[in-house]
Amino acid sequence: MSDSIDLRCDGCGQIASPEHIDRRLRRLEWATRYRPVHIQTLLLGAVAPVEDSEFLYSPGEEFRGEAALLLRAVGIAAAGKPPEAIQAEFQRAGYFLTYVLECPLDKALNAKADLAKLLAERLPVVASRIRRSLKPKVVTLVTELPESVVEDILALDLGRPVIVDNGKPFALGSASKDGAISKFLERFPGSEPG
Repeated sequence: MSDSIDLRCDGCGQIASPEHIDRRLRRLEWATRYRPVHIQTLLLGAVAPVEDSEFLYSPGEEFRGEAALLLRAVGIAAAGKPPEAIQAEFQRAGYFLTYVLECPLDKALNAKADLAKLLAERLPVVASRIRRSLKPKVVTLVTELPESVVEDILALDLGRPVIVDNGKPFALGSASKDGAISKFLERFPGSEPG
């Protein structure tokens, strides 16, 4: 007789299949390769994108969706460059992107999951990682988050400033408008659109 044990992912807290864990480890390896030694700006999103082409650290051929918008927001032109060169430029600029939920929401295994609740549950782990391991100069919220979660993040003692757009994250996700990117660039004057 075998007992079924719900395995929770350390990167997102969701119930995880072996495939979920494999994908988590692969993406962790990709991101670690381009983590700056000294992080100037930690870009903190809500939930990692489902598609690898939207995951900034993916070794794929073309950045799409969120990854393309983030590169544009920080002034890194991607046209005609291999992914490794783009990721290395992002790294040299002192940027690092991570998420409160480091894995996409797995609706098949977590059908009843409340996103706001999952995000709120992960905040103590994320705060600890930011303070103890990542140690950025500033944290910038870059994707839509429920208002209650933004308030919780702003109330955390991260030991460094959290930059937001009038109390909200910079809307750089796939539904973003150019205005959000302009506002982001205003906060980081060294960046120019690519």
